[in-house]
Amino acid sequence: MSGSEQQVATNSSSGKKNDSVQTVTKDKHSVSKRLQQELMSLMMSGEKGVSAFPDGDNLFKWIGTIQGPIGTVYEGLEYRLILDFPNGYPIVAPKVKFESSCFHPNVDENGNICLDILREKWSATYDVLSILLSVQSLLGDPNIASALNHHAADLWKNQSLFKKYLLDKYDKEVRNKKF
Repeated sequence: MSGSEQQVATNSSSGKKNDSVQTVTKDKHSVSKRLQQELMSLMMSGEKGVSAFPDGDNLFKWIGTIQGPIGTVYEGLEYRLILDFPNGYPIVAPKVKFESSCFHPNVDENGNICLDILREKWSATYDVLSILLSVQSLLGDPNIASALNHHAADLWKNQSLFKKYLLDKYDKEVRNKKF
C-alpha cells in the first residue's frame, strides 16, 4: 500500500475519506508541480557534469548522473543515482542513493550516502540541482569523520593507493556493467 493509500485507509475509519483523498491529491499535485519546475530549471541550468530526469512517467523517481569532479581521483568517472521523492517533498528530503557501485568513504555497499543535507541539514530550499552538485562535491571532499565505508576512509589517506583501488573496482563493477 502506498503512503497516500495508507493515509486514506487510516482516515477512512473516521469517516473523513473524501477529505483525505483531497489532501493527498492536492499534496501530490503541488509536489508534481515543484518537480516539473525543477526539471525545467535543471535542463536550463547548463550545469556540466550533472543531470537527472524522471524515470519514465514516474515524476517521483528520477535517475541522476554525476561525473567525477575535475582534479580529483574521480575525474573521468560517471555514476548513476536514484532520487525518490516523497509526497512531502520539498519539506521532506528525497531518498538519494547510488545505483552504480561507488567506492567512497561516505557511501556504503548498498549505495546509501552519508551527506548532512540529505538528512538533518535538509532544507526545503534545496532542489535537484543542489543535491546533485552536493553529491558531486562530496566525491572529491569526503567527510572521513562520518565514514560509512571504513576501508575507503582508511585508503583515502594515500590518494595514489585509493585511486588504484577505485579504478580497479570501477572497471569491474561499473564500466563493465554500463546501464
